[in-house]
Amino acid sequence: MVDLAKITEPLSLNRFGPRSRGPLVLELDLTEGVADESPGDPLSQLMNRRKQHYLDVLEGIRRGARDPGVSALLVRVDSRSLSLAQVQELRDTVADFRAAGKPAVAWADTFGEAGDGNLPYYLATAFSRVALSPTGLVALSGLRSRSTFFKGALDKLDVKFEVGARHEYKNAINPYTQTGYTDPHREAMGRIVESLNDQIVEAVAETRGLARERVRELVDTAPTLAGEALEAGLVDRLAYRDEVYAELDREVREKGEGSPEPALQFVTRYHRKHTQQSGPRLAGGGDHIALVSASGGINLGKSRRSPLGGGPVMGSDTVCAAFRAARKDPRVRAVVFRVDSGGGSAIASDLIRRESQLTREAGKPVITTMGGLAASGGYYVALGSDAIVAQPGTITGSIGVLTGKPVLGALKERYGITSDSVSQGAHAGMFDTDEGFSESEWERLNKLLDTIYDDFVGKVAAARGRTWDEIHEVARGRVWTGADARERGLVDELGGVETAVRLARDKVGAGALPVRVFPRPNPLDRLRQHESSEDLASAEPQTVLSAWGPLEHLAARLGLPAAGPLSIPGTWEIR
Repeated sequence: MVDLAKITEPLSLNRFGPRSRGPLVLELDLTEGVADESPGDPLSQLMNRRKQHYLDVLEGIRRGARDPGVSALLVRVDSRSLSLAQVQELRDTVADFRAAGKPAVAWADTFGEAGDGNLPYYLATAFSRVALSPTGLVALSGLRSRSTFFKGALDKLDVKFEVGARHEYKNAINPYTQTGYTDPHREAMGRIVESLNDQIVEAVAETRGLARERVRELVDTAPTLAGEALEAGLVDRLAYRDEVYAELDREVREKGEGSPEPALQFVTRYHRKHTQQSGPRLAGGGDHIALVSASGGINLGKSRRSPLGGGPVMGSDTVCAAFRAARKDPRVRAVVFRVDSGGGSAIASDLIRRESQLTREAGKPVITTMGGLAASGGYYVALGSDAIVAQPGTITGSIGVLTGKPVLGALKERYGITSDSVSQGAHAGMFDTDEGFSESEWERLNKLLDTIYDDFVGKVAAARGRTWDEIHEVARGRVWTGADARERGLVDELGGVETAVRLARDKVGAGALPVRVFPRPNPLDRLRQHESSEDLASAEPQTVLSAWGPLEHLAARLGLPAAGPLSIPGTWEIR
């Protein structure tokens, strides 16, 4: 949780009065960062105990919109830890708050300084009022996606990659096999940047009352100085922090007509306080919708996270166990499956898809909601659900497959590194990096790629009610934005968790069922012996001290990927 003392001054606290008195003004500081979800293992929970959790932020704002004791929302805007899809979901949540007739104020010292202002400003436009420091900037400068290619350097080192892919848009390995964009690679990336940029321009134009052409002019001349931004209508006021807080304080006081002094409270603190108060009632056994979250590269085994960094891993054992537990729990009426992953193992992805499908077939609807990234294997795992929900800016699709290896023999020979081996079996050294694939190994590799791709496309076609040829046309390894994926029948609705919950409630037909993060094992389960593989605790997430630690992404860029054949290229960031 954010430390209140870090961003508030004594004067500000006195102005808003003690917490226990008066209407609440919910406060959120996004410069502190937001964790996507609460880690499942004790060590990571301890290390992240003060972190704001993304779902807590969303639910806290929604709760505040319904709470007559909450008068306003005040947010210090930043987006350094948020994907574009998360920003869009947060914008929808702020719109719900405003629809309740309550002011929502966004303020920032600057919307970007040396760039990186697109997402913070995009988020700010969802608020009823936007304030900017008099020395700040609006760096709404448009989007760019850059790829770095290493083939030239690898050629100098006598290193080459031998790779097979299905099909021309599956370009995860292109940085090591090309010196620039291929035509399909450029086409796909160009369309993604165009789609995302159009979404931002459209939102700015609509919320700020500007013509789209005018917004594009402002983008082309960015960064915009504070005075220029005010004149252009990009912000409502130039003000420092103390002025923003004082203005909102007066507004709340006037609206309250003599009510006690308003009090500040962080959104996550507010949400957890109310959740703890209602916790015993929820835990007592009422029907509910289970929220199963899974993120990171998809691998066989248990989900895991390294405290040294490198990101989470979505383990098939852990996610499959959660679905099995949801099927057996009579209180679970439906499942909302929240996915944020660029893919990984084809086998692990299919195992998760299977358990999702079995849950749906058991009479418990499954709705998948995609985060910032749900592509390749991240799309595969959604195929067992009743419906797929994505944000317009979600990166999804990438229905394709690739595999291969770097050939390092010549490099090792250059530096006098030698090796020798003995083997039995013609393909015993198929993925040995000393030498390239033999003719018979390529034959087997191509059979593997064709089989996985055909199966992947076939499962998508069955799940989406389309023919194989129809899906192949929008597959071929191509990545889409959520908006484009919906137009092509790969996504059912645009939205986030709230949309998925609505669909789940509609499927069940049981009214406003509560939503619970699932599963919630007892910490003591880690200490006892497990009865069998059906024991949910036996598949709990693990804390793993990865040898790569925070260098895991660098290792992947050097040709040492930890994922599998169903993976999406690169690191996806829009700033």
